[in-house]
Amino acid sequence: MLKKKNLHAVGIIAEYNPFHNGHAYHIRKAKELANAEYAVVVMSGDFVQRGSPAIYDKYTRTAMALSCGADLVLEIPSVFASSSAEDFASCAVALLNGLGAVDSLCFGSESGDMEKLSAIATILANEPAIYSEELRIQLKKGAAFPKARNAALVTSGAVREEDASILSSPNNILGIEYLKAIYRQSASLIPLTIERNGSDYHDPLLTPDRFCSATGLRKALKETDHLSSEETIFDYVPEPVKLKILESKPLYYDDFNLLLNTALLRLSMEGIPFQNFADVSDELAARITKQLPDYHTFEEKINQLKTRQYTYTRISRALLHILLGTTNQLTAAGRQAGYAPYARILGFKKTSVPLMGEIKKRGSIPLIAKTAGAETGFTGAAASMLRHDFYSSHIYQTVLQAKYDIKVKNEFTQSVVIL
Repeated sequence: MLKKKNLHAVGIIAEYNPFHNGHAYHIRKAKELANAEYAVVVMSGDFVQRGSPAIYDKYTRTAMALSCGADLVLEIPSVFASSSAEDFASCAVALLNGLGAVDSLCFGSESGDMEKLSAIATILANEPAIYSEELRIQLKKGAAFPKARNAALVTSGAVREEDASILSSPNNILGIEYLKAIYRQSASLIPLTIERNGSDYHDPLLTPDRFCSATGLRKALKETDHLSSEETIFDYVPEPVKLKILESKPLYYDDFNLLLNTALLRLSMEGIPFQNFADVSDELAARITKQLPDYHTFEEKINQLKTRQYTYTRISRALLHILLGTTNQLTAAGRQAGYAPYARILGFKKTSVPLMGEIKKRGSIPLIAKTAGAETGFTGAAASMLRHDFYSSHIYQTVLQAKYDIKVKNEFTQSVVIL
């Protein structure tokens, strides 16, 4: 009798906001580096880690990924998809590890130096006393957390000054958070990194002959007519993605202006403290209250609330948490439940059916393929998180329908994407 061949799958944590040539390259190289047959992507849903709506809905972005090398796409629970880098990474790693059939995690980084990334991640995962005390001092001085962390690493002697600069690059930061999560969770994932080539993560410009950034693509799509920008952006996306862009409808921060302003006014009237929501401190809550009842766009509010201590993305996440009802209680319960108590399928290739069979046999968390009635199979934090997933996406779908006067399937009528 022939021995059954072991399946090899590499995990990728992504947002694909939107999908571009650099993402296709990453999937291809990840499979090569890991010697994997399958690429399992865990992806943000309709709202992303920087605290904004995704430019395209999660099913559109899933189809983009599957048509360009991904084999299975799962949704990062919405409670943590728009949270801090630490919580985002912890949830994504827990999700991949809970599948039981993913061997490795491959991420892009500006550094490409796994040894240095791992060394910093080990320090941050263990939090030695001298570092923790220095971090507390830096935060007390009013420094934003990223700058406070860098200063604490250097001042405490934990990291050389030249190595601390690694933490100034966004993909390095996320990569270190992935490594931290692997160490803290004792996850059975082999970490791999690919040096990021092309434009910087936040580069707003589209530069010929280079992989562009998703930021640059979003800017090009927003600042020109969605379809008239095709000649500008189509050099930077794979062929299947071009077709999806032509038939898809984008959303941006300010499409949620009315909902955000209404939520803030309603909570204020009902006497519900803004501090109840994730990422909202007492000081930030007071600043939000001071703005009421004046109407401002989403992005205007972010810029008005931004200070040296509170970064743009921190404010953006805080406002989104208020809009989506992401409370401190819910996030605490999610952490207690292990971050990822279920794995919701957004889409898969038919050729990945053997992999899903392995996940069902070896995984420690249930796979959700059908949303209708799925909630009844869960209790406690898992049920609350799943309800939040549905609620968040229904808000996104409501805005999409209102903006474009189109009919959009809801979470209970939309099927998973199958290619």
